Amino acid sequence: MRARGLMNLRAVLAPVAAGMCAMAAAAAVLVPALGGDAAGEGAGRGRASPPVTHHAYPPGAAPAAATCTERNAAESLRPSSDEGASVTRIKEKGQLVVGVDQNTYRWGYRDPATGKLAGFDIDLARAIAEDILGPDAKVVFKAVPTNQRIPALRKRSVDMVVRTMTINCARKRKVAFSTSYFQAGQQVLAPRSSKITAFDDSLRGKRVCTAAGSTGESALTAQRHGAEVLTVPNQLDCLVRLQLGAADAVVTDSALAAAQAAQDPTVELKGEPFTDESYGVAMNKDDTDLVRRVNKVLDDYRGDGGPDSPWMRAYRTWLQADMPGISGPPSPGYSD
Repeated sequence: MRARGLMNLRAVLAPVAAGMCAMAAAAAVLVPALGGDAAGEGAGRGRASPPVTHHAYPPGAAPAAATCTERNAAESLRPSSDEGASVTRIKEKGQLVVGVDQNTYRWGYRDPATGKLAGFDIDLARAIAEDILGPDAKVVFKAVPTNQRIPALRKRSVDMVVRTMTINCARKRKVAFSTSYFQAGQQVLAPRSSKITAFDDSLRGKRVCTAAGSTGESALTAQRHGAEVLTVPNQLDCLVRLQLGAADAVVTDSALAAAQAAQDPTVELKGEPFTDESYGVAMNKDDTDLVRRVNKVLDDYRGDGGPDSPWMRAYRTWLQADMPGISGPPSPGYSD
């Protein structure tokens, strides 16, 4: 399921790139955030979620994992509000530490008007914190570069990562994921005046930028189309290189590319998305009770998939202007 309608993006001139670059310089800071504002606004794909069957396993337990394939990679453990060791640990420390981006417009960025983190992923993180810790939940947002998301989870420097993170089998060998909360795909971003047409041989001899550790980097490793690949820590750095003439194109998730096109009307998406990718909330592989709890939050967040569901309200707030035509959240799939 791809996010369609990207080619008719409205060129919304949002925070200027210079201001966003300044935000990137602060990207290593722990940011305490109040749990109340904008919490509970969520993600969707226009149809009702199936009834939830609570698992028959003790809190924190999981069934034997099926072999991961491209077809079933986005499946996760069934939702449950039962509390095991992971949820108890979060409650005892009285705060949820979430790895996020603070440079990606619409998803996780510092609003220049308020100085606070905002975006689709930020709303979702606050909704999870509120469910676990209550309406006055304390959330600590920790800016994590793309290639440090998995190490941060494995070292337990964060409780979870909510950062446009694609679910795939290679990553699931190292960390656990929730069900999908958004569908995207890799796409090319380039200047409107460029002769680049898509992810094809029009990239030959061009400098193509992507974030280290991203699925965009994986796509370019598999097929460069004759391009010179440049890697950077965060995706916003690619937009800056594009604006400075240090790169000819960017390969990134269609959702992030749409946000970058909204920041700079001189660039546009080229061709259609050439992969199908699901975003999930990532957690430590041992935290199975937390995975189930997050899936319960996502189930509530999707609601019935209608226009008043939390997911659809968040979509209208953050994404609809640049990614029109999405009718609701992706339906969840379960492995047990």
